Amino acid sequence: MTARLGRTAASMARLACILFAFAATPAGAQQPPVSQQERPKPREELDRIRRERAELERKARELKSTVHNLSEERTNLDRQADATARVVVTLDRQILSISDEAADATTNLVQAQDELAVKRAILRYRVREIYKRGGMFTLEAMLSANSFGELLARYKYLHLVAVRDRTLVTRVTALGEQIGTQRQTLVKLRNDAEQSRQEKADEERRLRALEQQRGRSMVQAESQQQQVEARLAQIAKDEARLTSVLAALEDARRRAEARPGATPPAASSLRTSDLGKLDWPVDGTVLYRFGRVVNPNNATLRWNGIGIGAAAGTPVKAVSAGTVEYAERFGTYGLMVIVDHGSGDYSLYGSLGKANVAKNAKVTKGQIIGTVGTSDPDLAAHLHFEIRPNGRAVDPLGWLRANR
Repeated sequence: MTARLGRTAASMARLACILFAFAATPAGAQQPPVSQQERPKPREELDRIRRERAELERKARELKSTVHNLSEERTNLDRQADATARVVVTLDRQILSISDEAADATTNLVQAQDELAVKRAILRYRVREIYKRGGMFTLEAMLSANSFGELLARYKYLHLVAVRDRTLVTRVTALGEQIGTQRQTLVKLRNDAEQSRQEKADEERRLRALEQQRGRSMVQAESQQQQVEARLAQIAKDEARLTSVLAALEDARRRAEARPGATPPAASSLRTSDLGKLDWPVDGTVLYRFGRVVNPNNATLRWNGIGIGAAAGTPVKAVSAGTVEYAERFGTYGLMVIVDHGSGDYSLYGSLGKANVAKNAKVTKGQIIGTVGTSDPDLAAHLHFEIRPNGRAVDPLGWLRANR
């Protein structure tokens, strides 16, 4: 009996050593499952930038149909390039974020696998020890106690062993689930990284294509801008030339009136009482108004009259009686008729398709003097109409009827 108790005590001592070693290992090395940090998702920013770029592309398509919006088209292309570049930068940040998270997940997975290997080794050892001693070992350890206090101590010790065993089994199960989850996370991260890399490659190709398109558009825009500036310069030159022509006509009229025996000049057919009452030379929509206009390319143009849009071939009527002083082409004005209404008052009808009158012809109020044509390549068919009392350009809308 004494020898048996001695063997039992030795077994208990070995078991105590195993338990102390086990207690030190899981309590110190065991780490709680690392919670997956919520990965920063720049998808919302990426979608917002792409919506912004889509709107810019839509606006670019609208701008291409408008000749005068050269500077806006340039600005729009710059914004498209900037938006595409920001998409690439956002994808770079996304790939970096995914790579960092993948590295963290890989580290956690390795740690969990190492811990699982240790726990499984301990668990296998415990199962072997329990199997070798059989189901009566616990009862023998309890009954071999020399006193009731020792019995309670052994019972408490065996209870702690059972709790440790359950904790070990639970931890092994949790580590298995954690490793499975982390492996799924790594697969998803790898797929996300591959998708982001592909998107970045697509965006970079798009950016290069946009830069090439921008280069072509810039060359085209600069060429068009040069043409527009050249035309504006020609318009200003023709305005000055027209002023000189009218000044020459007025000078000739005054010299004629100053000759001995000259017929007294007739009063002008344009009277102050006609303000706001003259019939329109042609019915249509006002395309541009009298005064200064700043074009999209920041070039300033002064219109000395108004543009009345109407179908080509629409009859153009004289607003008042007078004598035709000019009926031929005049630079950017196209085919033009100038009517002298007397006393230095003139009306001008430009951009005509056809003139029905010739120089020195007498015209009456409402008489058809020509038809609407096209002289400005940037504008639809229209009549350019001016009124110049005393040779000075004024706003024709002040002379024409408000209601048509």
